[in-house]
Amino acid sequence: MLAEELLELTIKKGVSDVEVYQVQSHSRPISFEANRLKQIESSQTTGIALRLWHKGCQGLAVAYGDFNPDDLISKALAISELNDPEEPLLNDNNKLIYPNAIHEPNINNLISQGKNAIAIITDKYPEVITNVEIEWETETTTLINSRGLYCLQTDNSYSASLGIELVTEDDFLGIYDGEYSHDVIDLDRMINAVLQRLQWAEKNTSVNNGKMPVLFTPNAVTTLWETISEALNGKRIFDKSSPWCESQGKKVVSSCLSLSQQPNLQPYNCPFDDEGTITQHLNLIKEGILNSFYTDKQTAQKLSITNTGNGFRPSLGSYATPDLINLVIEKGNLSQEKLIKNIEDGIIIDQILGEGADISGDFSFNIDLGYRVKKGEIIGRIKDTMLAGNVYQALQKVKSVGNDLTWSGSCYTPSIVIDELSLISG
Repeated sequence: MLAEELLELTIKKGVSDVEVYQVQSHSRPISFEANRLKQIESSQTTGIALRLWHKGCQGLAVAYGDFNPDDLISKALAISELNDPEEPLLNDNNKLIYPNAIHEPNINNLISQGKNAIAIITDKYPEVITNVEIEWETETTTLINSRGLYCLQTDNSYSASLGIELVTEDDFLGIYDGEYSHDVIDLDRMINAVLQRLQWAEKNTSVNNGKMPVLFTPNAVTTLWETISEALNGKRIFDKSSPWCESQGKKVVSSCLSLSQQPNLQPYNCPFDDEGTITQHLNLIKEGILNSFYTDKQTAQKLSITNTGNGFRPSLGSYATPDLINLVIEKGNLSQEKLIKNIEDGIIIDQILGEGADISGDFSFNIDLGYRVKKGEIIGRIKDTMLAGNVYQALQKVKSVGNDLTWSGSCYTPSIVIDELSLISG
């Protein structure tokens, strides 16, 4: 059943406030494990979420694949009876349609790219185990409601991940990279990045306990931006769990840093959120000064501010909640190579083990992949080392920002150098 048919049937049952959210996807994943092609798959999925208000109470029910619409409506109505009354927050009459032609991938070409990546790496490092995942996916999202809202977007994408593992008697080295694109995946950047890090890791070295400068690569610094994203969440501002709930217009991080949301930026462009609100460019932090937060409809109403169009569902069966898209950190004017040259004695962090900091900003995590720098030169890989500190305090000590903007998930970030952080070496 299509979203439109389910909406019409629910209204006929006497429910006046209804929303239907449907996602249809088709994917073709290809996986290589331990230097060999493992499997090629094809999968199609359809999921639909029905949200309604009955007697002012909200109910949400979800179905996948084939389903009985009457049963889904009955389930949503039953759930609504368990909830307290609330005002339906639905967008009014609007059409936001972003169709895309679906282009089937050339599977043989994708397989050749995977094999070529493995061949290049194993030619230089025969002892390395290489794993590659390449996936093509097309996804159509439809969002409609009883007030005349109609949103539709079809998105074609390619994603790839490249991981290498080197196991010896007393050591394990894992290096990982990824790529996402609307067009055919090009693995060259990932291959070069992995080979560069392999070269840096050929020797092991040590680091002393204490404080020293730390360069976070785009791959690692995302851990810090995740905490900052939470601090900018309107829901955190409303419940006063963010340390920045009273900081709008004040300096909160180094003046080297400017952060914005740019939803039109490829390849993670997102024209509307999961409530049918048009997304927008947000200047979140400008030269260290906090400008704005982001919200969904309910949070904006509680804060008595204009909704920013950031209501997204963590999953099909979840209510929308504030979330950022395309977080962009403004680049500096130094290359990563120059950032390294400017470090007299410090470290580079490229991969982190475990979770980052919570909303308090306090962190203590193990460095999964890091390197020692002396007099501007990388002298080897560091092991058994922990980094400790506070995200908010650390970002006030940012010394320089690179120009090497790189996508890490949907965060577009350069490398940054923090003047000093505490290191604990085992």
